[in-house]
Amino acid sequence: MTDVQEVITRVHRAEWARVVATLARRFGDLDLAEEMAAEAFATAVAHWPVAGVPPNPGGWLTTTAHRKAIDRLRREAKREEKHQEALMLSHPPEPRGVIDDDRLRLIFTCCHPALAMEARVALTLRMVGGLTVAEIARAFLVQESAMSRRITRAKAKIKAARIPYRVPLREDLPDRVSGVLAVLYLIFNEGYLASDPAKEAVRGDLTAEAIRLTRLLHELLPTDGEVAGLLALMLLTEARRPARVSASGELVTIDAQDRSRWDRALIAEGHALVRARLASGQAPGRYQILAAINAVHTDARDARDTDWSQVVALYDQLLRLDPSPIVRLNRAIAIAELDGPQAALAEVDRLPLANYHPYHATRADLLRRLGRRQEARAAYDRAITLTGNTAAAAYLIRRRDQLGEP
Repeated sequence: MTDVQEVITRVHRAEWARVVATLARRFGDLDLAEEMAAEAFATAVAHWPVAGVPPNPGGWLTTTAHRKAIDRLRREAKREEKHQEALMLSHPPEPRGVIDDDRLRLIFTCCHPALAMEARVALTLRMVGGLTVAEIARAFLVQESAMSRRITRAKAKIKAARIPYRVPLREDLPDRVSGVLAVLYLIFNEGYLASDPAKEAVRGDLTAEAIRLTRLLHELLPTDGEVAGLLALMLLTEARRPARVSASGELVTIDAQDRSRWDRALIAEGHALVRARLASGQAPGRYQILAAINAVHTDARDARDTDWSQVVALYDQLLRLDPSPIVRLNRAIAIAELDGPQAALAEVDRLPLANYHPYHATRADLLRRLGRRQEARAAYDRAITLTGNTAAAAYLIRRRDQLGEP
């Protein structure tokens, strides 16, 4: 039973987006597509442990979901026209266009410029990335109910505006690439530090898939600086993954990581991409600057060798493009290394990030370094409450307990 359940979990990760997108194209209804896909997977959970896993799980799920959709349409007389279309014995093959990879094609298809950027990114993460509404809400720092409404509105706009589910042409790509990059970045981030306590702290399946898709995107758009920057950022971040969680399941911060465990091949590839973008002479975008910051970190053989003045200068450059509270928080962390914890805390305390666990974790560390133990303990408690990552929670609990009794 357990083995079959593990297979179903793997199939869900691999096939969810494909099944939903196939039904959405055939029936023109995202809500129906998502509901029928969910019913098909529920049927698999009940059927496969008894009958065994079919030779083609993805095909089985698509067929099952398609049949369930037809049954639903039969019961709804107002959708008779769609029902007749669904009963067609064959469907003309969809043109593949300029994108060969199925999942990357689906991401480009869903990132339609008629939707607001946040709406298209959230919708694509749900329908193609396979993230839950709760995971997406945490990525956007909003309540789950608010994110659910945002996704619902995006689906309604697609239906009302009759936006087609078609593969974009080459000339469509520039208008959609920023949304695609945002989707890939957020999928990678969810893998880098999973927000669901029921899942692994670091999800290598998500980071690997995000890197694979970004490599394909770089091949498709080799002169796009932000695509190259995002790929470099992912590679330099992924290179540190072997050292990020201890044997006891605790998060290891970058200053304490065993740098001999870092993947030097990924670091070399990421550095080469960063150098190529610098040599291009073009003004860097957000992802290129983030990659450059990570290049500084991974260039240091020891944490004490980190060029913090360069890190702060890069964050200053990034702030001109993205003056968000999260960028300001990360800059403050660098300021602490350069000018001390008091200067950094003055910056942090001005930020509107009350529900963001890294904010409270940063405050806790700065307060600890300043000897303000009671305030540090309260900040650690708040960070522990907010984080959904088990490895991060274990780290924060240990640091809090090292403060001693209140």
